[in-house]
Amino acid sequence: MSYFKDYFKRISKNLGEVDIRLLGEAADILAGVKRADKKVIIAGNGASAAIASHISVDMTKNAGVRTVNFNDADLITCFSNDYGYEMWVAKALEFYAEEGDAVILISSSGRSANMINAAKKARQLNLPVLTLTGFKHDNPLSSMGAVNIWIDSEEYNIVEAVHGILLSAIGDKIS
Repeated sequence: MSYFKDYFKRISKNLGEVDIRLLGEAADILAGVKRADKKVIIAGNGASAAIASHISVDMTKNAGVRTVNFNDADLITCFSNDYGYEMWVAKALEFYAEEGDAVILISSSGRSANMINAAKKARQLNLPVLTLTGFKHDNPLSSMGAVNIWIDSEEYNIVEAVHGILLSAIGDKIS
């Protein structure tokens, strides 16, 4: 079997194993945010931050849900410098989140301290949290949301590709 066929089969396998009920629950939460004219805040690190940027534009433009991400270099470096990298997303939520907003946190490993602390902060603010993780099923972030979507792979690119597809599908569902 060719490398590419095998690669695409791994993506397909992981997509096929996603609990569709969880996607529906996530779509319901985001549709509620849309109806209330509130916003979605989406964050991640590295490729997950790139996914957050892409999805925030699609959610805003295509689904009509105001969606923002925290990928501005000034914000990241200022808050990381002042509050520590592990706390910068939580602090950004303190400044930017409002009642009725929802938070999406993306972490392939589910072990990124800044995403874990952001989930804790969002819960303190009574905001619904959606998590997308991979790698180990018992990773810390995978149990911190109202909806937790876990991908059974330890390959970064597979997990990230599936996360992007799932978030695109959720956005298309509510558009």
